[in-house]
Amino acid sequence: MKSIRICLIPVLALALTVSTAAAGEWKSLFDGKSIDGWIQKNGTATYRVEEGTIVGKTNEGSPNSFLCTPNDYGDFELEFEVKVDDALNSGCQIRSKTKEPNNDKEEYGRVYGPQVEIEASGKNGAEAGYVYGEATGRGWLTPKDQLIPHKHMKDGEWNSFRIVAKGPNIKTWINGKMVSDLTDEAIYETHPSGFIGLQVHGIKKGTGPYEVAWRNIRIRTLD
Repeated sequence: MKSIRICLIPVLALALTVSTAAAGEWKSLFDGKSIDGWIQKNGTATYRVEEGTIVGKTNEGSPNSFLCTPNDYGDFELEFEVKVDDALNSGCQIRSKTKEPNNDKEEYGRVYGPQVEIEASGKNGAEAGYVYGEATGRGWLTPKDQLIPHKHMKDGEWNSFRIVAKGPNIKTWINGKMVSDLTDEAIYETHPSGFIGLQVHGIKKGTGPYEVAWRNIRIRTLD
C-alpha cells in the first residue's frame, strides 16, 4: 500500500480472547507484556514488546507486514495510541481477511481489507485516519474529494485513535477530532467482519530502518 481521540483510561491486562466478552464490555487486546496469540502475516518486519508497547520495525526489501488478532470482529469500537517515525507510513487493518496463498511455501495469503491510515502530518498535512482498501484493487475507500490533508497527528508523539465500525459505516477520530465518516456498502458486503492488523509498511531500498509503536489497544463489540 499505503498503508488511527479518545480519552484513554487505564485498562486491565486481559487475555486476547475477547470474542467471549459480552457486547459493550471493553477488553484489552494487548497486556503490555506479550504478543503471544497475535499472528504475523506477510512480510518480514519485526514486532517486539518494549516498555509496554508493541514496536514494529521495518526490514528492507520486505513487503507490507501485519501483526493480526486471532479473532474476527464485525461491529465494534476500537481505541489505541500510536507513534510513528516521520518517514514511515503505517495503518490499522479492520475487518480484514487473507487471500488464498500463492504457493505451498506461503503459510498465509495476502492480507486485504479496510485499513485506517497512520502517518505523520509533516509540513503539508497527511491522510491519517482516512480509510484505504489494502490489496482490494480499489485504492482509497474514502472518496477523493474527502481526502483532505490535515495536521491532527502530532509528529513524534503519541496519538489517540478511535475507530467505530457499525454495519457499512466506519468512523474515525484522531486525538478527539473526527477525520472520516465513511459509508461503503460494497466493502461491507465483502468484509462484514475480520481481524484487526497492525501494519508495518514496506520501504524503499537503501532507506530505514523505521519504527511504529502501539499501546493501550482495546476493543468493545457493538450490538
